[in-house]
Amino acid sequence: MAPGERVTEVVALHGGWTSQMRRLTVTGPGGSGREVVLRSFVTPFFRRHAPGLLGREHQVLGQLMDTSIPAPQPLAVDPDGAHCAAPSLLMSLLPGRIRLADADVSGRVVALAELLRSVHRLPADGPGRPRPYQAWTSPERVRVPAGTARPALWRAAIAAIDRPPPPFEGRFLHRDFHPGNVLFDDAGRITGVVDWVETSFGPADLDVAHCATALALLHGPDVGLSFPDHYLTAGGRLSPTAEARRYWRLLDALAFAPDAEKVATPWRACGRPDLTPPLLTTRLETYLTALLDTTT
Repeated sequence: MAPGERVTEVVALHGGWTSQMRRLTVTGPGGSGREVVLRSFVTPFFRRHAPGLLGREHQVLGQLMDTSIPAPQPLAVDPDGAHCAAPSLLMSLLPGRIRLADADVSGRVVALAELLRSVHRLPADGPGRPRPYQAWTSPERVRVPAGTARPALWRAAIAAIDRPPPPFEGRFLHRDFHPGNVLFDDAGRITGVVDWVETSFGPADLDVAHCATALALLHGPDVGLSFPDHYLTAGGRLSPTAEARRYWRLLDALAFAPDAEKVATPWRACGRPDLTPPLLTTRLETYLTALLDTTT
C-alpha cells in the first residue's frame, strides 16, 4: 500500500475450496479508494504447497499482463507466509461475477470455448513455459461410488485409462478452467479468469475435458458433451483420434469420482443447492456412459 493507505473493509468471497479469498477495500488519506483481492492458503495441505502454487500463479499473472486474457494483475506475493498470517497472493479485483445458473447457459458455453481457445494460443516455449501437466487421478486412485448400481460402467471407464497417455501437441493450459473460475458481466460477456495456480504445459484436450466435466455436473451431461464441439468451432485443436480424445475426457471425469463433492460444496454456496451428491453421481455416471459410447 502507498503511504497513508489503510484497509477499511474486508469481505469474504465465495466460489473456491483451495484457499480463503477476501476482497479488501483500501482507502487513502484523501478518501480515494481501491479494491484488491487477497488469496490465502490456510489449510495444512495447501500451506505446505503454497511456495510452488502461489509462486507459480504470481509468475503466470505477470506473463498474462501483456496478453488479451482478462486475468488479475499481480500486486504482491508472500508464498512462505513470512509476513502474512498465511501464505498469500495480493492481486487486482476483476469486474463481474461467477454465473452457475442454468439460465442462459448456452451463450456462456460458447464464450467459455472461445476464451479457452485464446488461452491455448498463448506462447508456451522458452523460459516462460509452464511446468508439465500432472494427472489428477490414475486407475488405482479412482474412488468408485459406494453402492453403485453400475459397477461394470466403472470397471470399463477405469480400464480405458489404464494405459500410457496418448501422444499430444503441448499447449499453454490454465489446467483448472471451469465456470467457477470465470467471471461474467450482466450482458453475459466474460470479464475475468482467475485461479492460475495449476497452469501447465500439456494437451489442449485436458482443459477442454475439465471444463466439459464441470459443465456436465453443473448443467447436465448433454451440456458437457457439447463443449468440445464448441471449442472446435471456435478454432481450437484437439487430439486427432477418437481414442485419444476419449482418454483425456475419461481421465478428467474419473478424477471427480465418487460424487464431485469437492467442487459441489463451493457451487452450492454460490446458489446451486440442488447439486446434491446423489444428483452429481447420477450425472457423472451418465456422462461416463456417453464418453464410453462415443466414437467421435
